[in-house]
Amino acid sequence: MKAMTINKYGENAKFEPMEIENPVLKSGQVLIKVHASSVNTVDTMIRSMGKDLPFSPENPAILGMDVAGTIEEVGNNVTEFCVGDEIYGCVGGLADLQGTLAEYVAADSKLIAHKPKNLTMKEAAALPLVGITAYEGLKRANIKSGQKVLVHGGTGGVGHVAVQLAKHFGANVYATCGGENQMDIIKNYGAEPINYKTEQVVDYVNKHTNGVGFDIVFDSVGGENMLKSFEAATLNGQVASTVSLCELDLSTVHFKGLSLHVVFMLIPMLHNFKREQHGEILSNITKIVEAGNLKPLLDAHQFTLNNVGEAYTRLESKNAIGKVVVEN
Repeated sequence: MKAMTINKYGENAKFEPMEIENPVLKSGQVLIKVHASSVNTVDTMIRSMGKDLPFSPENPAILGMDVAGTIEEVGNNVTEFCVGDEIYGCVGGLADLQGTLAEYVAADSKLIAHKPKNLTMKEAAALPLVGITAYEGLKRANIKSGQKVLVHGGTGGVGHVAVQLAKHFGANVYATCGGENQMDIIKNYGAEPINYKTEQVVDYVNKHTNGVGFDIVFDSVGGENMLKSFEAATLNGQVASTVSLCELDLSTVHFKGLSLHVVFMLIPMLHNFKREQHGEILSNITKIVEAGNLKPLLDAHQFTLNNVGEAYTRLESKNAIGKVVVEN
């Protein structure tokens, strides 16, 4: 089969085509014919940082975590799926798990779910990593109907899903963004947009919560922005972060009694730890999508395996609006 590989990591790492043997299934795995894969920030980090990240695969590396495709073969002890099923999931591209930038990938059946019937393969490929991340973060923050939820980065990969899921769970949702186009997208989700370039935290906390603060702040931006999340949260509030590789002053967290939830969704894949939870979350997301309450936002640019390097460049440029998807 054809695969796109990286022979040497670094900022200028290039994808090169390679013919390799089709995967041989282990017990509990399925063979997936890949129709589409999406590019995530962690994928670009692996390509540029390589072995500085403990979970980067050995070279030549096949990256790509998300997949949407069709099951071609079913291994032993697999009961939930059959040949011909259309599925999606976040299945590889790190450690010793083959990535999805290939014609086929062998995947642990616990990590996948049946694809939503009302999504194309391209749309479905955009959801697994960001969908699981957003779902887990909101659930760990114990989201309830009627709460006020602030999402930082409301049109980003994780953020646009968190906005829609929070709405699905019955919350009153507010989301930060940086431009008129993004504000329109957030409005179309039924949420209140906040332009972080023109509004200070204290201003929008006063405007939307009468100075009390938000019950949940979902921070998909992370880093120094987490200080804004702590400032925006109510007393004894919940903050969920997806980007916390930084040193921060937690004084505000202490004096406001905040609960901080760090979401690192790769743990089940890396440690073979409760992988079935990813399949369960994706099954729940399928129901939410089919009910019309979640729609992935796709970047307008088109990419295939042959120009996957350009897809990575597109995401790294910070100009993409929505998910960057690679089609086979």
